[in-house]
Amino acid sequence: GQLFISPDSLIGIEGYRNLLTLENVPEDVQEYSWYRGVEDSAETMIISYRPPDSQLPGPLYSDLVTVNSRGYLAFRRCTLNDTGNYTVRVDTGNGTQRATGWLQILELGDPPSLSANASSLVENLDSVAAECHTNASNIKWYRNTIPTSSSNRIRISPDGRTLVILRVSRHDRTLQCAIESFPEILQKSNTVSLTVAYGPDYLQLYTNLDILNGALTAGIGSRVELECSCYSNPDAKYHWLHNGSLLSSEAKMNFSIVAWEQMGNYRCIAENPVAQLTLYRDTRIQPPRECGSPLPGSPPPGLLPSLAFPRQCHTTLTASGRSPPCLSLGPRLPPLIAPDSSHQSQGDPGGQW
Repeated sequence: GQLFISPDSLIGIEGYRNLLTLENVPEDVQEYSWYRGVEDSAETMIISYRPPDSQLPGPLYSDLVTVNSRGYLAFRRCTLNDTGNYTVRVDTGNGTQRATGWLQILELGDPPSLSANASSLVENLDSVAAECHTNASNIKWYRNTIPTSSSNRIRISPDGRTLVILRVSRHDRTLQCAIESFPEILQKSNTVSLTVAYGPDYLQLYTNLDILNGALTAGIGSRVELECSCYSNPDAKYHWLHNGSLLSSEAKMNFSIVAWEQMGNYRCIAENPVAQLTLYRDTRIQPPRECGSPLPGSPPPGLLPSLAFPRQCHTTLTASGRSPPCLSLGPRLPPLIAPDSSHQSQGDPGGQW
């Protein structure tokens, strides 16, 4: 058959690669030569190629074109000025064949633009609507750079131009739309970033103290470390209460027990003012005990009337005069309570400060 340039390769897109491919190429080709125009003259030659690896640039050569090992003319990045006729001459030991084709470089239209009715949102409370501004009809949507479609929580309008996320999640981070004006060529919009406030979640308490019957044990002179942590965006604001009174506005407290009045109930409060949610967790510090009676140096009777004495334990006084707790459980800095036992509220979680 007669040599010709594949028609499918005679359409290119501005700014993209293109390859003029050949059909019915004869065997034993000695040289491929490409020309701009319908004539294969020396003045119009772009480049020639002799297998296996010899290339010779011509007067119309540009570093944006090359010839591959099959003799195809490759454009690294098409421009509108590349539109026009191209001629290839194929020399073999038995003669020469020529083919000419018109290359049309198409100009992409403007990419779509994306807008949203809100970018600062609250998880499980707010919804967001995004609109893809374009005249194209073949619109694709991306959530967190991944293609997305309609679902229980995501609604896409019939014309594809509007996407709504119902009850946004902390995992909704970015939105983008794209159009496919030509096969496999996507024009993407600007990216809309979503800031979703969430939490506080999974509030946990950590301590260096031992745990006895669900309470922390400490005596006079004990060093106490209490730390509160949670997941929250923006970062949670922390407050510590002792027996209902504000003690600290930091997530972590370090102090020494110097008076029995420091025993009692401690509450960590985590607030997210943007999400308007509050989470709190309680713990209790009590002195170590002899079996059924206070240790020497314990608080006077009636000071802590609600603290029951354990009945099965073993204690001895240390050289410093401090008594270890009746029972030591687990490693240092354990979470005191499982994450699902915390309390969430939109009111005052306890005490005034």
